[in-house]
Amino acid sequence: MPVDDETCDDSRRMTEPGSLPLAGIVVVLAAGRPAAHAVEVGPAGLEVGRGALGGLLENDERISRRHVRIARRAAGWEIQDLESRNGTYVDGRALASGETFAGRPALLRIGRSLLWALDDVRPLLGTLATSASAPDVDEGPIVGGILRRAFGEIALASRSSDTLLVLGESGAGKELAARAFHEARHGSTPGAPFVAVNCAAIPEGLAERLLFGARKGAYSGAASDAEGYIQAADRGTLFLDEIAELDPLVQAKLLRVLETREVLPLGASRPKKVEIGICAASHRRLRDEVAAGRFREDLYFRIGRPEVQIPALRERIDEIPWFLARELRRISPDLSASVAFVEACALRPWPGNVRELLREVTRAAHRALEARSDVVEPEHLLAEAGVAMGTAPAAPRTAGLSRWSDEDIRRALTDNDGNVRATARALDVHRNQLRRWLEKHGPPARQDDGKTLPPEDGDE
Repeated sequence: MPVDDETCDDSRRMTEPGSLPLAGIVVVLAAGRPAAHAVEVGPAGLEVGRGALGGLLENDERISRRHVRIARRAAGWEIQDLESRNGTYVDGRALASGETFAGRPALLRIGRSLLWALDDVRPLLGTLATSASAPDVDEGPIVGGILRRAFGEIALASRSSDTLLVLGESGAGKELAARAFHEARHGSTPGAPFVAVNCAAIPEGLAERLLFGARKGAYSGAASDAEGYIQAADRGTLFLDEIAELDPLVQAKLLRVLETREVLPLGASRPKKVEIGICAASHRRLRDEVAAGRFREDLYFRIGRPEVQIPALRERIDEIPWFLARELRRISPDLSASVAFVEACALRPWPGNVRELLREVTRAAHRALEARSDVVEPEHLLAEAGVAMGTAPAAPRTAGLSRWSDEDIRRALTDNDGNVRATARALDVHRNQLRRWLEKHGPPARQDDGKTLPPEDGDE
């Protein structure tokens, strides 16, 4: 993804001296559809209902006109349910009607929408996107507001340096950052190579040959000249993922390449000129590795600045609904995620980050298809998915109609004139579940004349 001047300007504004954090909320799911809309919560607080936020939640029929009040206090967030018809959930827990929650929640669910409470929404202000308007949903990288700050730093780095150090957890998107660095430096140069190397996956004893290349006869079995990764990246970018795994002797040769702009293949007598940019990445702090004697100090000073930190997925949950929508659409165009499933994914820490999320969402989608459901529910997500190793999995959350009492279901049917499709949408369940409930309990009687409601009226 190319990094433009607007992204750079955003990064500068967010890091200006004296710039204070702005507390606010981000609508990450609006009426069941991915969204990205940030709103500041001022000192007086913010009241959210169906007609608020510029009509963004207007299509969520399960949100009351006056649903919830949100305020930021010195001790944390204050969330008050305004006696809404369908309730307010804070981090998955339902508030009692009129109850006020005080603390530091991460996520609110109202109706079929999710609101993310943040102490600082500056990275996301000015964004307004829905699944119909966002350009990165169907192809290309998904970059949310939090990640854009890092991409702004990458753009600045590309203008002043031929090296970049990317730090972040496994699966957080370090290669995506490296490609952004490459695009920023070579976007207008056709054919500029980008060569990605996972240093942790190089077999022991082969790193020198694979990185620097070898001449014919340099070792037993070398029947011809072999180009190394560095030569392959000439006039482009070499991405060295998990660079801390390189042997110290190889680190020394890599430093010489960076200082002389020459590479000497194994068995060669003359070096070859190369012009490359280096993007190095690690899930460990290289300064700590230097202090422990596992990484060369001189190489660190050559590649350790500029440095950019890629936030973990749990710090940028605004991206999760977009990832879910794209992955489910890839598996089947008929699949969709319930708001409870999106909420369940957003509340898990995902130590494996994006890589783990996509793998587990795929598994959940296939479990839903096996159950002949085109709606993915929390029950389709494995209990251990997205939780830290050694942590006891959370108890499975109830899904589907089991979340609602019979009286809630009868009231929803009455409110929607017996329309099964509209009622299922209001309850956030599949209509086949509602039909099975009707077969067992029958339609509710009307309050005014005692007539019963047609269970299938207007369904199709």
